Amino acid sequence: MTRTRRLEELLGIQAPIVLGPFGGLSSVELTAAVSNLGGLGSYGLYGYAPERIRETVQALHAATGRPFAVNLWLPTGDEVDPVDADLDAAIGAVAPFFAELGIDVPPVPTRFLPDIDEQLETVFEARPAAVSLVYGVPPAWFVERAHSVGIRVIGTATTVEEAVALEAGGADAIVATGFEAAGHRVSFLAPAEQSLVGTIALVPQVVDAVTIPVVAAGGIGDRRGVAAAFALGASGVQVGTAFLRTRQSAAPDAHRQAISHSPAHGTVLTRAMSGRPARGIPNRAVTTIEQQRAIARFPAQNWLTGQFRAEAARQDQGELLSLWAGQAAALSRSAEAGEVFAELAAGVPDGH
Repeated sequence: MTRTRRLEELLGIQAPIVLGPFGGLSSVELTAAVSNLGGLGSYGLYGYAPERIRETVQALHAATGRPFAVNLWLPTGDEVDPVDADLDAAIGAVAPFFAELGIDVPPVPTRFLPDIDEQLETVFEARPAAVSLVYGVPPAWFVERAHSVGIRVIGTATTVEEAVALEAGGADAIVATGFEAAGHRVSFLAPAEQSLVGTIALVPQVVDAVTIPVVAAGGIGDRRGVAAAFALGASGVQVGTAFLRTRQSAAPDAHRQAISHSPAHGTVLTRAMSGRPARGIPNRAVTTIEQQRAIARFPAQNWLTGQFRAEAARQDQGELLSLWAGQAAALSRSAEAGEVFAELAAGVPDGH
């Protein structure tokens, strides 16, 4: 298979445009919309227990007959268990947010996240067209079983070394994500702070280092970014923030408004909301937590802030949300997924 149109052939899609998966902000409506438009819709399953995974994939199959992907986070080994999580200082730092929202700090659960093998097994049973993974190389047993039934495996790399490891591990395609991208920095071979490579530098080096299709991500918000990605040798693009702003996403209105009013310099990398570096628009929650310097390890911090973020979303209190957004947020100008898709598709070279 040549580089021309090989992503479309691999995934069974019509346009080389992939929806970025949003952990906690994905919606069936947006995922299905992108797939129905000819791209690859993606849905983030972070934190989903097996039954919820089954229900979600079932709903996606009902909403679209086109290929779609689901996304899971692989463990890196540095996750803290509830019994070892010292949350006293972290709780003290965010207690005013709970009081402001009129809710109590809940007791610490017996586990923060579902078992990854159970999640992978359930995804295999649910049979999406593709599974995208972050924070590592997928287990060999899963790759083998996925390939046996035609499920494509998409890995995510922040460095050339990670891309090479993913290809060696059996990935069918690689998302090369530059530091401009929204959300978590999903580095796994070196700390995120040592893996901050920009998209324009990362993509061509990954293209040169691997033989499988490379999808460019980070800083792509319109047709110009798409054209640049293909000029760098990418076989497709993954776009998150521009779609996150649309009415079809599960983002609260306050989050959409923050994206639409974000200046070019309006994002930061912070551990405040989850305990791991992630890119978003700074707000009162981020500033306060960073000033307190009381951030628990992942996923304890993510669980803790998630307790008030859920209520803040219900009350549409943007200052207390995780306002994930990439450095190209200021280019996000449409509230309709179809308009965003058309703008991106206009940048794909003819016969690429």
